[in-house]
Amino acid sequence: MPKEQLRYDRMVETALRGVVRDALTEVAERGLPGNHHFYLTFRTGFPGVEIPDYLASQYPNEMTIVLQFQYYGLDVTDDHFEVTLSFNNVHERLVIPFAAITTFADPSVNFALQFQPLAAAESAEVATMPPRAAERAEEKVEESAPAEEPKRGEVVALDAFRKK
Repeated sequence: MPKEQLRYDRMVETALRGVVRDALTEVAERGLPGNHHFYLTFRTGFPGVEIPDYLASQYPNEMTIVLQFQYYGLDVTDDHFEVTLSFNNVHERLVIPFAAITTFADPSVNFALQFQPLAAAESAEVATMPPRAAERAEEKVEESAPAEEPKRGEVVALDAFRKK
């Protein structure tokens, strides 16, 4: 069976995570315009995620945060973002790698993205790399993994996110 050369699914994932990065960068520089606000769901146990222990125990798998009115010190880098949020009137600093994000939504404009989780072997290595290096690392992990039947004909419908 011929080896799959182009991983469009991973290219799309990387590009869409770039949309999240760009949106957060713009908000970090200018603030949230109009009624925009973000819901970000991320895997709390993902390598590089830094949240207080009590939140990690309360949300052992996934956690959703909202960036709307009270967020502070939003800093965005190539591979993660940091933000301070209030939990029970206590300000806590969160560090979230983009690779840990499973859902990004801006309900004010009916926009949402959902991401496929990375395999465990990919997670630790890819989490700290710039997007292009991450793609190359994913290819190396895949080359060393046992060959499995490639998925064919997957279609992603974006109609649910379009304004009517």
